[in-house]
Amino acid sequence: MSSENADAEEVRAEEPQAAATVWDVVVVGAGPAGASAAYAAAVAGRRVLLLEKAELPRYKTCGGGIIGPSRDALPPGFELPLQDRVHAVTFSLNGRFARTRRSRRMLFGLINRPEFDAGLVEQAQKAGAELRTGVTVSRVEQHGPAVPDRRTVAVVLADGETVLARAVVGADGSAGRIGAHVGVKLDQVDLGLEAEIPVPASVAEDWKGRVLIDWGPMPGSYGWVFPKGDTLTVGVISARGEGAATKRYLEDFIARLGLAGFEPAVSSGHLTRCRSDDSPLSRGRVLVCGDAAGLLEPWTREGISFALRSGRLAGEWAVRIAEANDAVDARRQALNYAFAIKAGLGVEMAVGRRMLALFERRPGLLHATITGLRPAWTAFTDITRGSTTLAGLVRSNGIARRALDVLDRRMEPTGGTTLRGVAAQAEEVAESAEVSASASASGESTGESAGADESAATAATAPDTAGPADASGTSGSSGTSGS
Repeated sequence: MSSENADAEEVRAEEPQAAATVWDVVVVGAGPAGASAAYAAAVAGRRVLLLEKAELPRYKTCGGGIIGPSRDALPPGFELPLQDRVHAVTFSLNGRFARTRRSRRMLFGLINRPEFDAGLVEQAQKAGAELRTGVTVSRVEQHGPAVPDRRTVAVVLADGETVLARAVVGADGSAGRIGAHVGVKLDQVDLGLEAEIPVPASVAEDWKGRVLIDWGPMPGSYGWVFPKGDTLTVGVISARGEGAATKRYLEDFIARLGLAGFEPAVSSGHLTRCRSDDSPLSRGRVLVCGDAAGLLEPWTREGISFALRSGRLAGEWAVRIAEANDAVDARRQALNYAFAIKAGLGVEMAVGRRMLALFERRPGLLHATITGLRPAWTAFTDITRGSTTLAGLVRSNGIARRALDVLDRRMEPTGGTTLRGVAAQAEEVAESAEVSASASASGESTGESAGADESAATAATAPDTAGPADASGTSGSSGTSGS
């Protein structure tokens, strides 16, 4: 047999094995982003492998708030494992000037991440995706001896095994291997600290249906209390580099709420990372989504909805990349994925950056606005329920756009340090943006007296020498229940 014929026979012998071992799409990371990507690719009828380094279910540091955009991005028929349904929000400014606003309709739901993530993975499996846990990815190769052809990506595991795919989706977190391969660039890194605190039934009942959001003492920082049955998720977040101050904030926050006497079941920390505007979202046949791409809302650092939405898009475009016959077509599909991300989530992130800049400089102004002006509360409820997004509100609502422009101009520091000054500025924002014209059209109930807006605005003008307030807005020392 000639050398040429021998080579041909060898190629034919290898073809069935290669066809059996090359996946259409390999997804790295089984969080909300990865599970959504795997589901989207599997439901399209493709062979999908989902890799996860941990065993499921596993704990993740996360408040667990599921807002409207998150619900809208879930697979059809997915039942949320809700621990509570939020109808009221208490806002406070570093423990003071607390005011609670209420709604007859649910604002958002609260979940535990282990159950939520496991449910999403189960949906991906039902759609046809195969799951492998306890698997660590060492690197990704698109050239070299491990790659049989230009249509294939090699995912090399820590034990030396190589998994081949036509397309790869990286959803392995902001410090994962896939983001490093793509070259993701980050320009905002924050530290979140959280405690899961079991509480007695009497305390849990006081918090049922209500969350607390506290604008914190450091620029851009805030804390939260999310009730989940017999456990309160209590956390704070601030810019990285303020680790000691962030830890003190959490300790003071817990003590102020009267929860210091309860032993946390879990105490954890996590870094959140936002992408820079020019950060890539793909490289060759590899896409990134969710935290791996640095996709989250910069102001609130909300990431679940960004993970679900970007994961779904990544899965859909990974299918197209898997079908691409050459590098040019694959590159075209990857660019289309980047455009879809930037046109949607990218716009939301841009508005979020503006809000963060305002919040870092003037947290009192933001507090006075959201607690004292009905249209600001209406905007908050619209966003949390999913009837709009922060970017959609600014883009489609001229009043909101003018209000944000006015707020931008009010960011220059002034000599006043009391909330009286910032409340006056909030009123000026309302007048400049003609917000009052839409107040009567909202129809949103605060669950308080008819004069709730007026009383909140009046309280917001109290001098800074006022004493601390507990979670219900009563001046004085906080009670054990925090309500």
